[in-house]
Amino acid sequence: MSQFNILFTSAGRRVQLINHFKRTLNKLGLEGKIVTTDHKNSAPAFYISDNHVLVPNIFDPTYIETIKGICRKFNITLIIPLIDPELSLLSLHKKEFEEMGVTCLVSSNEVNEICFDKRNTYRFFKNAGIHTPEIFNVELFIKRHIYEFPYIVKPMNGSSSVGVNKVNNIDELLFFLKFTSDPILQKYVDGDEYTIDVLVDFSGNIRSVVPRLRMETRAGEVSKGLTVKNKLLIEASKKVVESLPGAVGCITLQCFITSDEEIVFIEINPRFGGGVPLTFEAGADFPKYIIQWMIGEETHFMIDDWLDGLAMLRYDEAIFLEKGKELWS
Repeated sequence: MSQFNILFTSAGRRVQLINHFKRTLNKLGLEGKIVTTDHKNSAPAFYISDNHVLVPNIFDPTYIETIKGICRKFNITLIIPLIDPELSLLSLHKKEFEEMGVTCLVSSNEVNEICFDKRNTYRFFKNAGIHTPEIFNVELFIKRHIYEFPYIVKPMNGSSSVGVNKVNNIDELLFFLKFTSDPILQKYVDGDEYTIDVLVDFSGNIRSVVPRLRMETRAGEVSKGLTVKNKLLIEASKKVVESLPGAVGCITLQCFITSDEEIVFIEINPRFGGGVPLTFEAGADFPKYIIQWMIGEETHFMIDDWLDGLAMLRYDEAIFLEKGKELWS
């Protein structure tokens, strides 16, 4: 392969993830460029990529054709979408990109529909025999006058913990319902919260599972995390992902371990999560493996071939742009 060019769509703030892919290309001795898109030119990831392109909002009817044009212009090999709403859209057009010689790192549309709608996620967990907190019909719940607080109220198709609120009484519930679009009401789970990064190869085989303890979060993303080689979590996560019809790439799971050592799953995101750099640094180098598979190189690693007990303490960095640069144009 003469060049391995990667397109990150809806790149936003995912600087650390994109930089890791850049370093991976260099380590593998591959020539390639990183291209990013977003619908705002204030996206920080724009300013660390080789080329960046402003695109319409993903709901614009011209969006897919715009992405195809970018793929042709920059001879893209791999597309990696980075926000939830775009996953289903790209999965519907995955074959069209394949005919162009472009691989979309997206799971099947069925997987994305399961994950994006929290009610579908709940039904998936229940049908697969995976423990998950009950979901309640909000109107019937309020009428029944029998409550066992606390609960969680959240949007049906939200992400990054936006709009997720713990409610401790009926007054708090009624208050937050006013500000929650298409709300889901779920029993609150008390316990240690984990994110699990699961890598699925292009043949549907689970190749790596890395649980990360969420020690501290900020704005829905982990700010302090710790890798934990918990065999029960690894096996439970394998069961979840093996039940998904057509998973590929990085599948990010959310769960709790209660004081009774019960594993309770709450969410699935079929994309790279915000805290995945900890997994990479622990030795489970998902970007390297994905690229190696695409160029036909053999990979040899175990499902738990990564460093246990590695901590990540995140902090802010900034990109500064003088007046007259692209942000101001």
